[in-house]
Amino acid sequence: MHNNNYTRYNAKLKNRAQNLRKDMTKQEGMLWHLFLKKLYPKFYRQRSIGIYIADFYCSKAKLVIEIDGGQHYSQEGMDYDEQRTMFLNSIGLEVIRFNNLEVEKNFNGVCYAINEKIKERT
Repeated sequence: MHNNNYTRYNAKLKNRAQNLRKDMTKQEGMLWHLFLKKLYPKFYRQRSIGIYIADFYCSKAKLVIEIDGGQHYSQEGMDYDEQRTMFLNSIGLEVIRFNNLEVEKNFNGVCYAINEKIKERT
């Protein structure tokens, strides 16, 4: 069951989220500035949800988008991502992931996949 308490802004993560917004990766910046920033329904970048910070979050579609760099492919990173995804799923959110290379080499395909997921969830 979806619990709005988890998706409300978490003030304890404010500074970390602000720093992540300032220091977005090249691929996150590309997706944000060329696509998500202008998209409807509205997306937020580096949004705190529970004890986690999602790369991009759309409340209307209950959708989290993650852009994964190399750190996500270590065993520790994969375990953390699995735990995080299970939590986000448990509160009614769907997580879709793209890696940095997909964003760089298949930007239109990534945007298409996001649009299709939004249509499916709204």
